[in-house]
Order: sequence, then C-alpha cells, then structure tokens
Amino acid sequence: MATIQKTLRLPAEAVEHIEKLAKSTGKDFSGQAKDLLVEAIKMRRCPGILFIDGPSGKRARIAGSGIDVWELIATFKGLSEDYEKSKKAYHWLNEQQIRAAFSYYALYPREIDDTISRNENLDQDEILRRFPFLEKPGSRL
Repeated sequence: MATIQKTLRLPAEAVEHIEKLAKSTGKDFSGQAKDLLVEAIKMRRCPGILFIDGPSGKRARIAGSGIDVWELIATFKGLSEDYEKSKKAYHWLNEQQIRAAFSYYALYPREIDDTISRNENLDQDEILRRFPFLEKPGSRL
C-alpha cells in the first residue's frame, strides 16, 4: 500500500496512549498511529467488526462473537458459497453479525483470502512451532 506523509495535530492524551501502545508492541509511533487509523476506518466502514491481536497479528473479528471474519468466510466457501447453510453453521450469530462479516469481506477480500490461504497451508510442524504447548512430551499431534 502506498503511503503519503501528512502532518497531524493530536490531543496530548492520544499521543500518550499511542506512545504506550507503540512501546508495548515494539512499533514506532508512526507505525502504531497508522495501524490505529486504518483499523478505525475499517470499523467505521463495517460496523460490527473489531480488531483483536493474536499470534499472527491483528485480525478482523465479528463483534460479540469470538469468531474471526476469515472463519465465517472460509466456512461459506467450504459450503459452496451457500449463504443459508453458512447461517445455519453459525446459528448463534444474528443477521447483523453475519452481514457485518460479509460486508467486511466485500470491502477487503484480499486480506481475508490471504488469511484463509495461510491457515489452509498450516502443517503440523508449523502449528507446533507457533504453539509449542500443544505438543505433549514425546508425542506428535
């Protein structure tokens, strides 16, 4: 993504918060501020979507669900893109939550497709490298 340099005036409280986040994540101030602004824009474009940190970085999540957008979309694709079957697979989600995920996917398909692809290509060795606590001593998954 191309970037453009801009000057921005921020309230002192916002600067302090961004600096703390940057320090905790190991990012510089500019990178942290950019990430927060991009997330805010995405959440404004797709109400009902929020972002969470995880082992693979930030992920778009359906608010109030614990389900990442990529998970619902992967299920949708696995069900021959049948919307009704997808709704039944996630029967505990309401219509607004499901629509939020599909809206996010419509706006950011490459992001979601890349995540699905990365997850589909995980093998046992990569899973254990990322999550070594999953392996019992002396055994394999």
